[in-house]
Amino acid sequence: MAFISGLQRLLRNSSLLPSSHFTSSIRLSSTLTSPKLFVSGLSRLTTDEKLKETFSSFGQLIKAKVITDRASGRSKGFAFVTYATIEEAEKAREGMNAKFLDGWVIFVDPAKPREPRPPPQQSQSQSSETGFTVNKTIGWTG
Repeated sequence: MAFISGLQRLLRNSSLLPSSHFTSSIRLSSTLTSPKLFVSGLSRLTTDEKLKETFSSFGQLIKAKVITDRASGRSKGFAFVTYATIEEAEKAREGMNAKFLDGWVIFVDPAKPREPRPPPQQSQSQSSETGFTVNKTIGWTG
């Protein structure tokens, strides 16, 4: 971040580019198209309740969900937050991006739509009636 601000200062003082042109090109995706936000960089100790408490000050919170591992139940370090309006989501994004939560710096970005997954591949091996895979290897393996 310090590098970018230094570069902006250098170019602003030079006559190569107008400052408004450079500033507008640095800012990435300034407007949201959905009230859903992706929050990354979360501590493994951050809970849904802590997330709701932190993000509710920016507007009407519809949903706040920390994504957890199915096997262990521990946080994967990211979450999704949904607001009632895009304006509230934009306020939360500006207010919480690169801020500390539970001792970790979090990043708030627009959530991308979920990409469709291909159907699971059928394995080449055959299953028996009991659900075990049949190994058709002939000969001694040892």
